[in-house]
Amino acid sequence: MKNAKNFYINGAWVSPAKANDLDVINPSTEEVCETISLGGQADTDAAVSAARAAFDDWSQTDKGERIALLKTLSEVYNDRAEEMAQAISLEMGAPQDLARAQQVGAGSWHLGGFLKAMETFEFERDFTATEKTLYEPIGVCALITPWNWPMNQIVLKAVPAMAVGCTMVLKPSEISPLSGILFADFVHEAGFPAGVFNMVNGDGPGVGSQLSAHPEVDMVSFTGSSRAGKLISVAAAETLKRVSLELGGKGANIIFADADEKAVKSGVIRCFRNTGQSCNAPTRMLVERSRYDEAVEQATEMANATVVGPASEEGKHIGPLVSEMQFDKVQGLIEQGIKEGAKLMAGGVGRPENLNRGYYCRPTVFADVTPDMEIYKQEIFGPVLSIMPFDDEAHAIELANDTPYGLTNYIQTADDEKRRRVARRVRSGMVETNGSGFAQGSPFGGYKQSGNGREGGMFGLEEFCEVKAVSGWTS
Repeated sequence: MKNAKNFYINGAWVSPAKANDLDVINPSTEEVCETISLGGQADTDAAVSAARAAFDDWSQTDKGERIALLKTLSEVYNDRAEEMAQAISLEMGAPQDLARAQQVGAGSWHLGGFLKAMETFEFERDFTATEKTLYEPIGVCALITPWNWPMNQIVLKAVPAMAVGCTMVLKPSEISPLSGILFADFVHEAGFPAGVFNMVNGDGPGVGSQLSAHPEVDMVSFTGSSRAGKLISVAAAETLKRVSLELGGKGANIIFADADEKAVKSGVIRCFRNTGQSCNAPTRMLVERSRYDEAVEQATEMANATVVGPASEEGKHIGPLVSEMQFDKVQGLIEQGIKEGAKLMAGGVGRPENLNRGYYCRPTVFADVTPDMEIYKQEIFGPVLSIMPFDDEAHAIELANDTPYGLTNYIQTADDEKRRRVARRVRSGMVETNGSGFAQGSPFGGYKQSGNGREGGMFGLEEFCEVKAVSGWTS
């Protein structure tokens, strides 16, 4: 890939201050597919300095000018969508269909949502007849993004920050950096002024920590693990910068006895999508006891029918886990589930029989899972589903809320009153009911240790703004 070892700083591709090569591994083959360079303090400082120098002018540009540039970026993104799909498929193992439709599609979806939101977003709002409330860009933003949904998260951060007048430094995941490099090239082609968008590759302890603690960074927007989110919060505390976090999840899928007959099947598909590497995956399936045995049987059949294969192949299958470290973690938790007495219904440890190389995991279903088990508590981040029964509505709510996480919960029932009642009681930033997806621009974010702040649409724009009250605006 062109510029694989370079960083995008102040409108140009530049070499690292000091070479520090890192191989990018294709998880489908375990072979090196590209080599990047990890940045150091000098690279971080140069990128932040460029963003700081560009802020004064960019923050004062006309709203229409910023919208025009974002529209051009959208055109570039869509024109080069296949390049992006291949980069994501190669670096993190998304199968071709998923890479095109959902991985790349998520970016174009959110970009369109922000453009719609900008049409009606008011940067000056009347508070009283003589007082104005101004929404102003917060300043220089550090954007630290994960490997599992690269374009979903880069677009959810970079686009609203640019839209409201912020400047930024992006640090993509070093595990899946190719999509971030390509996005920087899209921004360059779209013609954004130098310094508005900068990108430095690096790891968490290096560039990630440097950005979090940097005195010239006004805000950190991070998506990743709750463990890393805590470390970033501590690093940012010294300068009291704003920290926006979208972290882990352990979503409950509550299936009442009167739920649609396809509820279990759709729940398994949703859990295994992206090889289970989604923070909002419904990994705990809670089923009303009268339907429990049937649900376990249906979920087992679905897992056994799930095809696993290389990301380079077309078709409806799931790909590998992203890395050896992730593979080892998931295998360890499957072993732990068996050891603790959960009933293994499908899958288990090891690769699928037809695959002997690559970070492939067997689609796994555990039944009779109890709250004391690690697979109930931990975010596994693999194609592993835990199923357990509940007795009544109160019991279902208790189980759903029995987690330090609170990102997304799911409810399946034909009773509309019950559906709304339970939605109010579960403690999560999002509740998907009866398979109805969220609208463009809907607020994405969580409660508790799933983070703070909201991304997407109008909410995402406000996330990157400071609010200023001005009295005596009119005499």
